Amino acid sequence: MSLAGLSATGPDLLRLVALPVFAWTAVRDVRTRRVSSTVWIPLALLGAVLLAWDGWAAWNAGAHAWSYEFLVPAAISLGFVVPLAYCFWWFGGFGGADAKALLVLALLFPTVPQYAVGPVTVPVVSMPLGAFSFTILTNAVLVGVTIPLALALRNAAAGRLTPVMFVGWPVPWERATTAHGKLLSAPDGRSRGGLDLDALRMYLRWRGLSLAAVRDHPDRFRDPATLPDEPNPPTDGAVTADVAGDGEAPLEQATPEPPRDTDGGASDDPWGAEAFLADIEGTAYGTTADELRDGLEALTTEERIWISPGMPFLVPVFVGLVIALVYGDLLVGTLL
Repeated sequence: MSLAGLSATGPDLLRLVALPVFAWTAVRDVRTRRVSSTVWIPLALLGAVLLAWDGWAAWNAGAHAWSYEFLVPAAISLGFVVPLAYCFWWFGGFGGADAKALLVLALLFPTVPQYAVGPVTVPVVSMPLGAFSFTILTNAVLVGVTIPLALALRNAAAGRLTPVMFVGWPVPWERATTAHGKLLSAPDGRSRGGLDLDALRMYLRWRGLSLAAVRDHPDRFRDPATLPDEPNPPTDGAVTADVAGDGEAPLEQATPEPPRDTDGGASDDPWGAEAFLADIEGTAYGTTADELRDGLEALTTEERIWISPGMPFLVPVFVGLVIALVYGDLLVGTLL
């Protein structure tokens, strides 16, 4: 949307600040899967100010503008979209950044903005009840649905017809330490959801090992007797995290010691998976000991592994925001 000849109310013009911010967060989320919470604070404050500004203008415009053009859509935005985002985050459907983004959108876009670009006024498709943040959300969901279809087409074109062709693609095993998403390969040869790749990086850093070292000596490192007496900081698993040293302990320092006597035996904990999860603070993105073991077994035997890219929801949210501002409600436009 060109800014040449663009006209709108003061609040609606200020709302356009969200476009470059959401574009930046979408790119950063794709590259690092990390978006600082401080990004959302200025936008949330701006949204609160603009909400009050719109409310004051609607109040002075009369009962109809106050009730139907402001109060109803604002109530839906704040009373439905905000709790919905929180619930999805609580049950693990959204990441923290995704939920915060939707909270910010509920504050910034409770009502439908209008922009006159020359003779054209956008968005061109009206929204039911005028709750613009809900339109952004439904647009994002519809955009997100196209991602599995794109993956399936990509895999089908390459002749990869498997049950997971809609959610992932194969990559060399080396990519496991630099990619984002989940490992879909399992030691039995089947593909299913499993090890979070951030959790894999946490484990390797905790042990001070590279994945190449684990592949070269799987029997050695499968023995929990080789766990370090003083583990390294696991970081948060980010690809770009600062890691002390080069992340690979010399193999001669990892020579197995006699199994430790732990009333049941540390040898009952292959790869030291349970010891790792018990030692770190918090959780490794919900990873279980069995998922970690299965992932490590697959990574030590497979040359190519299937991973789910786990496309961050901020990308469909940004695309849904752009579509909403220019076109309007995709769902309504499709049904009409």
